[in-house]
Amino acid sequence: MRKHPQYLGPQYDFTSVLLTRQNEVQWNQSNQQEMPGWMAAAEARMADRRRHLKETCSLLGLDAPGNDSLHHPNTWEFLINRPHHLIWCNVFKAASTSWMYNFNILAGYTPKFLKTSKVIPLNLARKKYPRPSMEDLQSALNDSIAFLIVRHPLERLLSAYRDKLQFSLPHTLHQKLGSEIVNKYRTPRPFNIKTSGPKNPRWPFFSEFVNYLVDIHNSGEPFDMHWTPITEFCTPCQVNFHLIAKFETLQEDQNYLIHMSGLQDIIKPEWKNPAKGYSTNKLVASYYSQLTKMQILQLYNIYRYDFELFDYTLDGYLDHGTTEATDRDDPTT
Repeated sequence: MRKHPQYLGPQYDFTSVLLTRQNEVQWNQSNQQEMPGWMAAAEARMADRRRHLKETCSLLGLDAPGNDSLHHPNTWEFLINRPHHLIWCNVFKAASTSWMYNFNILAGYTPKFLKTSKVIPLNLARKKYPRPSMEDLQSALNDSIAFLIVRHPLERLLSAYRDKLQFSLPHTLHQKLGSEIVNKYRTPRPFNIKTSGPKNPRWPFFSEFVNYLVDIHNSGEPFDMHWTPITEFCTPCQVNFHLIAKFETLQEDQNYLIHMSGLQDIIKPEWKNPAKGYSTNKLVASYYSQLTKMQILQLYNIYRYDFELFDYTLDGYLDHGTTEATDRDDPTT
C-alpha cells in the first residue's frame, strides 16, 4: 500500500493555520533523509513558501476566524480525491486545464474519453468530485496532501482577459460581458458593431476591462471566478495547504507533488494550454503598456493579498504604465 505523508499537524483546526514550526521541522527532517536531491530541494522550497504564507497571514490578520470571504474557509472550490489522498483548490488560469485533466484521470475517465467528450472538463469533474462540505474537507485534510497552484496576479489576470474576453467564444456569457463592458466604457458611445475594426474591436480593450474591474471591486460586487483573487477563492489563510506550487516553477513543483503522492504511474505531466508563439514578457509589456500607472496600482490594490501571501511584487509592471491611457489592438493577432 502506498504511503502518504501524514497530515501536517495533530488535530485539524481551521483557526490554526498551516503547520507548527516544530511539526514542519520534524516532517522535513524525517522525509528529506529518504529524498533524492531534487526532491529535497523542492521540499525546502515548499517549506519556505508555507512559512512565508503562515507569517504573512498572521501579519495581515487573515488567519483569524470570521464570517466574511477572507476569514472563513471557502470549501466550494476544492476537489477531494479520497482514494489517492489528494486535495486541490482549482485556481483558474494557473495550470487549471492541466490539473483538471489530471483529476479527471484520477477519477477514472480515460484519456480517449476526455479527448472526445464535449462536456466541459469541470462539469465532468464535479460528477466525480461533489463540492465538499466543511466536514468533508476537514476529514480529508487529516490524511491527504492539499495543494494549490498560484501565479503572478497580473499575469494571471492578463491570461483570463485574453482567454475569456478578447478571444471569447460566440454566444457565451463572457462574450455578453465583454459587450456590456464595451457599451459602458468605450468612447464615444454608443458602440456601433457596424463600425468595429482593429481600432474599434467588439471586445473590450484591456484598459476598459481594468476600469470595469476597479468599479466592480469598489462596488463590492463579486468577481467572475476566472479573476477572483486567490486569497478569496481558496482562502489559504484558513485552510492547511501542504504544497504551494507556482506557475513559474510548475514543472519542478508538480513533479514533486506527483512523486509525493505516489502517482508516477498514473499522471504524466502535460502542459494542456501552452503559450503559442509569443513570450509572456512580451505579452505583459504589450498589454500593460495600455494602462496608466494609476490603473496598475489600482490592480495591485485589488490583488494586494495575493501579492503578499505568495511573495510576488510589482517589479517591472509599473515601468510599462503610462501617464495617459492608450488603447490598442492585440499585437499578436
